Amino acid sequence: MNRWFNGLRIGAAVLACGLAVASCGKPAEKAETAAAPAAKEYDIGWTIYAGWMPIPYAQQAGIVDKWNKKYGVNIKFVQVNDYVESLNQYTAGKLTGVASTNMDALTVPAAGGKDTTFVIVGDYSNGNDGIVLKGGTSLAQIKGQSVNFPEFSVSHYLTARALETAGLKPTDIKVMNTSDADIVAAFATPDVTAVAAWNPMLAEIKAMPGATEVFDSSKIPGEILDGIVVSTEALKADPNLGKALAGIWYETMALMKSGTPEGKAALEAMAKLSGTDLAGYEAQLKTTYLYYDPKAAADFIGSEQMSSGTDKVRQFSFANGLFGQGAKSVDAIGIEFPGGKILGDPANVKLRFDPTYAAAAAAGTL
Repeated sequence: MNRWFNGLRIGAAVLACGLAVASCGKPAEKAETAAAPAAKEYDIGWTIYAGWMPIPYAQQAGIVDKWNKKYGVNIKFVQVNDYVESLNQYTAGKLTGVASTNMDALTVPAAGGKDTTFVIVGDYSNGNDGIVLKGGTSLAQIKGQSVNFPEFSVSHYLTARALETAGLKPTDIKVMNTSDADIVAAFATPDVTAVAAWNPMLAEIKAMPGATEVFDSSKIPGEILDGIVVSTEALKADPNLGKALAGIWYETMALMKSGTPEGKAALEAMAKLSGTDLAGYEAQLKTTYLYYDPKAAADFIGSEQMSSGTDKVRQFSFANGLFGQGAKSVDAIGIEFPGGKILGDPANVKLRFDPTYAAAAAAGTL
């Protein structure tokens, strides 16, 4: 698309030169003002999740346009119905960035060789992910059951951590790979008796007859992170991409936390976009530890809690073969934190947590 567009621009320039030559016998006219270069386009994918609903709202409310104009970029948020597909599209280069969890950013794009940076660490799941049994009332009853969730997603990680707490092994259950887009419908069928899901799907499942939540992510705080990642290459080439994303995100966060009529209207719009009402959305936000304050986000990115939680995630990912067949150890992929701290191979850093843009928002320098 860019090459074709540039071709049109070149063709127009050639035509203009031809016209100039044809009129060379006429007196010189006042020079035309050169057209401003087109803003760089950046498509950022997102899927429905409580912590990501500020994304479509910001686009709908004109906040995205405001920051696009300030930084001369053209960020477009693109909804993808299937979460795993959004990650695949980003990894394949069809998207510049994507809303992702920390584990999925590590095991899909980073493991696939795509150098990826977290520009926004928006929240951690504090009950927004859970395991639900049909007709069961305790986690121990999951033993011997088939459990539906998107395989190798954070739901898989949550399930593995839950099994640890119950003294169970991964082999004590049978994994049934089920897309997040299909998980609610699957639980409604008689054959499905156990699922792991995230909100808003989790809320729908918990409301079904016979459903009992037996484990949730509040038991493992700070381990399942959600945010926006972008191509490191694109970010290095144009830091304004990161600045605009931070501006968009933290302006929306401030509005959500304002307690004003405008803030309430924003929350109502997010609720509608996610398919629920205000009460339902606020219930989901209660189980989402959102970093409304950019300083808190920047501090967390540089914290020991961040790196230790990431270490647990990478250990799980490697143990389950998510680094790919060529990975010989858990250190195969380098993960970079502020201050030059690296987990894994420093010669193969493919996932980075960058507090630069949250810190700029906190300092008021965006």
